[in-house]
Order: sequence, then C-alpha cells, then structure tokens
Amino acid sequence: MTDDELKALDREVKRLKRISSEWASRLHDLVEDKLPAGYLEIPEIAQSTFDACKAWNDASAHLASVQKGDA
Repeated sequence: MTDDELKALDREVKRLKRISSEWASRLHDLVEDKLPAGYLEIPEIAQSTFDACKAWNDASAHLASVQKGDA
C-alpha cells in the first residue's frame, strides 16, 4: 500500500469515527430528550448507530492490519 493510500485509509477511519459519534449523539439525545414519547425512533437510530460504529470498527481494523503489514 502506498503512502497516499495509507493516508486516505487513515482519513476514512477518522471520517467514519466522526459519523459514528454523530449517530451516538443522536441516540443520546433521543434518550435524554424524547423518551418515552419518542420510543418509535429507537430502532432506526439504534440500527444507524450500530451500522456506523461497525463501519468504523471494520475500517479501523483494516488500517491496523495494514500498518502491521498483515494486509
């Protein structure tokens, strides 16, 4: 992997972390401000938060693997 590709992957990991944090914040706001009345929003926000965190985790693991020379 070239230095440019590695930098791009690092930027992608950071971008995905930001997105996962934004979804986590939405989930937190739902819990703090809208429950119990907003309970119908739980599945969509929870799934989106899970998906964003999984995408970050997968990209982060790939980056770590590349940095160790495993990929």
